[in-house]
Amino acid sequence: MPPSRPSRPRLADVAARAGVSTATASLVLRGRPGPGDRAREVVLAAAQALGYRADRTASLLARRRTQLLGVSMDIRSPFHAELVEEIHAAADLLGYEVVVSPLTRTHDERRVVEALLDSRCEALVLLAPGLSPARLSDLARDRPVVALGRRVSAGGVDVVRAADDQGVALAVAHLTALGHRDVVFVDGPSGTISTLRRAGYRRAMRRLVGPDAVAIVPGGATEDDGVAAVRRLRDRPVSAVVAFNDRCALGLLDGLRRDGRSVPGDLSLVGYDDSPLARLGTVALTSVSQVPGELATTAVRCAVERLEGPRSDDVEVVLDPVLIVRATTGPPASRPHDAMSSR
Repeated sequence: MPPSRPSRPRLADVAARAGVSTATASLVLRGRPGPGDRAREVVLAAAQALGYRADRTASLLARRRTQLLGVSMDIRSPFHAELVEEIHAAADLLGYEVVVSPLTRTHDERRVVEALLDSRCEALVLLAPGLSPARLSDLARDRPVVALGRRVSAGGVDVVRAADDQGVALAVAHLTALGHRDVVFVDGPSGTISTLRRAGYRRAMRRLVGPDAVAIVPGGATEDDGVAAVRRLRDRPVSAVVAFNDRCALGLLDGLRRDGRSVPGDLSLVGYDDSPLARLGTVALTSVSQVPGELATTAVRCAVERLEGPRSDDVEVVLDPVLIVRATTGPPASRPHDAMSSR
């Protein structure tokens, strides 16, 4: 029986020998921008050592690819807008273009995804998707799907998110270190993100203050929800508040000031997302950053690796958030245990 012929070297073999991802190896061998000089050097050396030659048939098929990444976003979310900008930058470096389909008053997530598929997007990066796990798994059978910013349990779907429970715990630790003991969490809408942030608050308060100190009031994701939460805080002992997100925190800030209460003189306030509005000098909101640049770069890399390599295993990448301290937090007022009331 004649000896079997050695198998032809594949792109994955070149990437493994060079110690880089298949996406990086593909970019180098196609002469595309993105990889650095050192990466180009080791990939080309590995290709030469293995005798790698690009498959002409595969190359012809690749020319019919769209090189499009489809991105969904909530048009009302400043954080999503920032993520989309970072996704564009990350995709440019890897030779891909981005198609954005926004959720609006008349376009729900189902219609948004259909629009991306109609645009022949090769992969989907869905920002905080609300689709069912079954639907997400169904989408992932035909193309890479990355859930960005929300934990999901769906086969074939990669997840890239920040550790939301850890982010809220950072906020609580900051406030308790300043001397606050009556720290209230203004909750968000129903869903996994709120669940994680609420859990992080509970654990941190029980550990740093005590189980009886936990206090959660209904809130939401918008400025109006924050204003409404001010009314719920009036009869409570509170010296500091952690809000579900920056939009809710901005509503709280507005409502508190209308009540004649100063921030941080009478009450300290922390948001979540470190949105552009939080950074304005007139707002200067202490907030938790989800490091959007890292989130976006990681999500794009996950999608491209599935498109250009043999990876089939699901990954979940959880990044550490960072607390950005600004002007809305300070030591508690002289009478922190008085119930909050309008003046």
